Amino acid sequence: MNRWSRRRVLGALLMVGTTCIGASAFQQPPAGRGRGLASPGPPVIEVEKLKENLFVLKGGGGNTAAFIVADGVILVDTKIPGWGQPLMAKVKELTNKPITTLINTHTHFDHAGGNPEFPASIEVVAHENTKANMEKGLPPKGFEQLAGPDVFKANNGRNIAKRTFKDRMSIGSGNDRIDLYYFGRGHTNGDAWVVFPAHGVMHAGDIFSGKTWPILDSNNGGSAMGMPDTLDKAAAVRGVTSIITGHSTVMTVADLKEYAEFNREFLNDVRAAKEAGRSVEDVVSTWKIAPRYRGYQQPPAERLRANVQMVYDELK
Repeated sequence: MNRWSRRRVLGALLMVGTTCIGASAFQQPPAGRGRGLASPGPPVIEVEKLKENLFVLKGGGGNTAAFIVADGVILVDTKIPGWGQPLMAKVKELTNKPITTLINTHTHFDHAGGNPEFPASIEVVAHENTKANMEKGLPPKGFEQLAGPDVFKANNGRNIAKRTFKDRMSIGSGNDRIDLYYFGRGHTNGDAWVVFPAHGVMHAGDIFSGKTWPILDSNNGGSAMGMPDTLDKAAAVRGVTSIITGHSTVMTVADLKEYAEFNREFLNDVRAAKEAGRSVEDVVSTWKIAPRYRGYQQPPAERLRANVQMVYDELK
């Protein structure tokens, strides 16, 4: 399947996803041409300037951060396959400096799919578990058809992460410094939190994709039990005021804390249901998002069932 045919298929699936997947990190946001996984016509990347040298590039999958430093450009995430070249072209409109480094928040196709399109000499950075997940090439649980073929296997492992970290690592110095954190399992078992300390900005990837129903990818080590604690730890990073979400708008630390509370409340509700001897289907048929969580949409039954089942499985 060529790039444009694949994009048309993805677009059709996303139209279904709006009603069937609900607030999925993989669905197209409701407004803005080029802001979802795919959109009709040539690739369109929208630019949101956060600071003089820090931009959010939207379109073609997950939000990409472009950080212009003294000796080049550091990108966080590379969108779906076929959007690496448009991403490089958009960066050239912002600066004549070369792209030197890619950081992947996690392994999913809509955040790392463009990696193989970059020069093989580029430095690729990710958590050590994300590198292992890239090598395994398993699609996100429940989204196997949407993910398509593994781009790393198709390109002989080109631009799988070369440099990894375990808990924390810094790149660069002074105002050009980037701090990378790993706080535990959640969306996957390798979710990196990317912080630009000089600007008080954090890139969360899909462990905080927005005020959406969380995707907990068991194929790549995701955890319903770990998610709330991981989110709480990230919300406690000092100096952060703004958060680049995986697929939504730039949000606040208060939004992240609310998202942690939302996930913890779900976990506690399901834990109590299991301890009371209730079935998964009983929980699916009765559990509702509390009205105080404004902006959150009730997930469709299949997505709710997947997360309830994960809690039940992890509690064994």
